[in-house]
This record gives sequence, C-alpha cells and structure tokens, in this order.
Amino acid sequence: MKRLFLIDNYQSKLDLLKTEEAIKFVKDTFERELAKSLSLIRVSAPLFVLPSSGLNDELNGTERRIKFQLRNIEESAEIVQSLAKWKRNALAKYQFPLGTGLYTDMNAIRRDEELDSLHSAYVDQWDWEKIILKENRTIDFLKGIVSRIFLVLKETEQKVFKAYPELRPVLPEDIYFITTAELEELYPNLSPMDREKMICREKKAVFLIGIGGPLKNGLPHDGRAADYDDWSLNGDLLVYYEELDIALELSSMGIRVDENSLRKQLEYKKEEYKLNNPYSLDILEKRLPYTIGGGIGQSRLCMFFLKKVHIGEVQASLWPKEDIELLAKKNIHLL
Repeated sequence: MKRLFLIDNYQSKLDLLKTEEAIKFVKDTFERELAKSLSLIRVSAPLFVLPSSGLNDELNGTERRIKFQLRNIEESAEIVQSLAKWKRNALAKYQFPLGTGLYTDMNAIRRDEELDSLHSAYVDQWDWEKIILKENRTIDFLKGIVSRIFLVLKETEQKVFKAYPELRPVLPEDIYFITTAELEELYPNLSPMDREKMICREKKAVFLIGIGGPLKNGLPHDGRAADYDDWSLNGDLLVYYEELDIALELSSMGIRVDENSLRKQLEYKKEEYKLNNPYSLDILEKRLPYTIGGGIGQSRLCMFFLKKVHIGEVQASLWPKEDIELLAKKNIHLL
C-alpha cells in the first residue's frame, strides 16, 4: 500500500546543505557507537552474488531479484536483497571469535518496492552479525542485544541534539517488548500496521517479537524468509514518529535459524528444496556458527533523527514525477 504523506505547512528544520552535513554526522556517530557496543568490525560486502550459492535473501518471497550477466561467468549474477545469509557465512570464513562480529554497509536495489514517503528502490542499511553460543538462543538474550542497540540510538539522539539544538530528543527511557501474539490479543480487529501504530503511540519505542510464523488468525504478522531468522526469536524495532503519526520501523533483526528451526520453517513454507543449497547444508551440518544479526536502515535513521517527512529528503534516489511535483507544492524537497 502506497503511503505518500503530503504534510501541510511543512518546514524542514535543516536546509539542504545542513541536511547533507547532518546525514554524515548521524551515520558516523551511530556506526561508531554500534560497533563499540556490540564488538563489531567493519568488513567489505558484495553488491551481487550467484544464485547457486544460496546466499541471496528472498525477503517475503515475492520480490523479483535483479539479474545480469558478467563476462566470463556463465551463471547470471543477482543484486543482493539483504546480506543476512552472507554475513553468517563470512563470520565462519574470516574465523571471528565467539562474542564478536561484523558490520557492513549494505546497498541494494529493490525493483518491486512501492515508492512512497517511507520506501525507496535504493536500500542503504547497516547489516551486522555476531557469533553466539547455542545456549544464547533465547528471548532474554535477544532482549539484551536489543536494549544495547536502543542505548546506541539514545546516545546518537543526544549527540545530534547537541550538534543541532533544533532537533529535540523524543526517545523514551526504555524500549518496550511485546510479542506479535500479545499484540494481536490487544487489537484483534486491527491490521498489523494499525496494531503497530497503536502500541507505538503509547510506548514510543517498541521491539515486536515473533515475525514470520502464523498467529491465532492463521496469518503471520508480517512475512519473513524461512531460512535465516528463527521466527520465535526475531523481531522489529519500531519507534513512534510524531511527524507522520506512524510506527516507523528502524531495524529488523533476530537470532538466526539453527539446524532444527531451519528444517521446520522450510517445511512449513513448503520450501524443502532449499535444504539442498550450500548455505542450508552448512547449517544442517553445523559448519556455520550460531549467530544473531540484523539490518538497521540508514536513511530511516536519518529521517527519524532529522525529523524529515520523506525518505527522499535524506537519500538520492528516483521517484515518480507526479510525486516530486506534489511534494514540492508542500515544501518537501527531495535530494
């Protein structure tokens, strides 16, 4: 569903030049603090992979991947849709020690994205992944990592406020945890999007646990690929964004599948054929470490901290001509 917010009397708190300066400030600050908090090292990551590797992410399973041919390579390459699988493979390849991990700048193109105020065809996010013990595969451990990321968000917000006093802090003291099943019980007659909005209005910052598996109504809260997140140990980090009166997703993350949940989730989605790709076999035969990881939207984060009303105010991408004209009439100018 396309959501193009045309805000009346909108006035950006920063002009275009200051916005560009502030984007770098937000990204540099958050990246540095995240790496320190989670013991992460920055690595280089691919823009494209071979489909036979099994390392590309199918997201909700409906998005068309962008393919192209390279000279001297018979198989067509694909633009990555996320690096969820590649990161786990890299942790093993680079022999990261237990308790440490990696992060990288993930850039991608999603051709089927509905272009609106929150969604762009250009994806820019921090992808991170960290090695854990099998006994760390618990809700409590997940909550602990989420709480540390939330503290990084709060530290970044305070530093942005100090550098740009017009951008006042809004994050609450703590993040609120709730499962998708509990949220369904609270608001059984609302859509998943409206449930998120209601809980975020009340709590301001929420981590929603358990995305991908069916709820009481037989449907998942939202789609997730079956072969990287464990659906009982994952979630979305959401904040209330007053400028648009919405729940804004800043991060999707979770404890990754083990040999048991991988098989169970693929069987549920009738995708057992994926059990034979190299990535799945490495999990089933325990050649890959147990991990936790996620993606954090760079433009979403900048949009939130800089109080912008369109993602195109903090990233350069392509937009329908009619949208650009409508937004300009509302004083919303895209990069």
